[in-house]
Amino acid sequence: MNILVKSGEVTTVTTDVLVCLGYEKEKAWSKAIRPIDKKLDGQLRDVRKNGEFSGKANQTTLLHINGKLSAKRVLLVGLGKWETMTLERVRQAMGTAAKRANQIKAKSMACVMPDVPKSMSHLDNVAQAMAEGAILGDYRFTEYRTDPSEERKTLQSCTLLAPTSGGQTTIKAGAKRGQALGEATCFVRNMCNHPANVMKPSRVVAEAKTIAKEPKVRLKVLDRQHMQKLGMGGLLGVAQGSIEPPHFIILEYSGGPKAQRPVVLVGKTVTFDSGGISLKPSENMEQMKADMTGGAEVLAAVRAASRLKLPLNVIGLLPVTENMPGGRATKPGDILTMLSGKTVEVQNTDAEGRLILADGLAYASRLKPACVIDVATLTGAAIVALGAFAIGMLGNDDALKNALRQAGNDSGERVWEMPLWDEYFEQLKSDVADMRNIGGRGGGMITAAMFLSKFAGDRPWVHLDIASTDWSAGERPCIAKGPTGTGTRLLIQFLINRATGS
Repeated sequence: MNILVKSGEVTTVTTDVLVCLGYEKEKAWSKAIRPIDKKLDGQLRDVRKNGEFSGKANQTTLLHINGKLSAKRVLLVGLGKWETMTLERVRQAMGTAAKRANQIKAKSMACVMPDVPKSMSHLDNVAQAMAEGAILGDYRFTEYRTDPSEERKTLQSCTLLAPTSGGQTTIKAGAKRGQALGEATCFVRNMCNHPANVMKPSRVVAEAKTIAKEPKVRLKVLDRQHMQKLGMGGLLGVAQGSIEPPHFIILEYSGGPKAQRPVVLVGKTVTFDSGGISLKPSENMEQMKADMTGGAEVLAAVRAASRLKLPLNVIGLLPVTENMPGGRATKPGDILTMLSGKTVEVQNTDAEGRLILADGLAYASRLKPACVIDVATLTGAAIVALGAFAIGMLGNDDALKNALRQAGNDSGERVWEMPLWDEYFEQLKSDVADMRNIGGRGGGMITAAMFLSKFAGDRPWVHLDIASTDWSAGERPCIAKGPTGTGTRLLIQFLINRATGS
């Protein structure tokens, strides 16, 4: 979708759908929308008065206006109450508008920028949220549909109608950021929607090669032989059961000075997780094509850093493999020697993400990073603990955790910190190796992070468990059914904030 910013008379805008955002219990429409109401002979005022539109969050009312405006239709979308207004509500309203526009097969949409509380945000942040919401709400994955009668995405452009009083440059900057973040999330959703017989480890490498064509981005891919030479026992051990060869992707964006230490992002990239010898139940196993979400989000973050020309050095690391059963697969009870030199007793081959991330984190520590963030669909325990609306966060550095917490609040992809106390390592002690890869039922999200902490080194490090948020069973305003890409905008917003000192 193309995001545009224009200013001028809102009643003369030519578009399929003209979107007006309104608050709950609002006595009068905003100053920017009143000329539209006047052209419609008070129709907007009347639908409020008769209760057809109340302004509740994400409520919609579609008006056919019989040629009274240059726009074909007017769509009213509720923002909820003024006093509790947030950027996330703007995002959701725009996502709702995009979905409704698609239902009526509109090709273009224009939206009057809403008034917001002065304490809430700057114009560029509002524009960013609007652009993100429109792109996220518009998303549909139809690549494998062959029936010509199936709905296809038709919305091609969204125009933000800026106030004539000024600020267009600021609004355009925010809209550009929003487009980059929205497109990054859709990129992740696409990767995770492709079936595992298409999105193989080799396809992930191909996606990385495409991103390496972006400005100031370089790519290096380690093959099995190179991993064996380095001693990446975790990644190699998980890959043993698959006929697909593993890869270790190093994607580097050099936007900052040479002397600047890099931000290193490590993403779990299991293109299909059967559980290995510790086979998963068949119910919902098809969703395990999205067990590569963390890696896809790292690719998207590096691409966005380049497109936004952020003055940072960012390195993305992706350990890429399938986790399959087979005659050569790692077995429960096997002991692996990791890149760090530590030994791990594998008591459950379905706890494979931490094994490949352990090698990723050990490699990251060799890069002299400013900080390390790993992101992974790591534990079912995260779903039990946090449900579908929070990302689990654990780490060793308060400043880094606070920065991610702020980025989560800014992006609407919120994190919730869990404890990482030394006592939890008692659950990971092994009788025959340095540690085992599972810690029992209690505190599963925490013990997984505790395992990773033993490979993170002494640099500032945070682990993000996105297993609770990466898949949606139903539609939401900014989320389609299936892979959500949640965590992508969190990472990119963190990079933006770091680059701007926000």
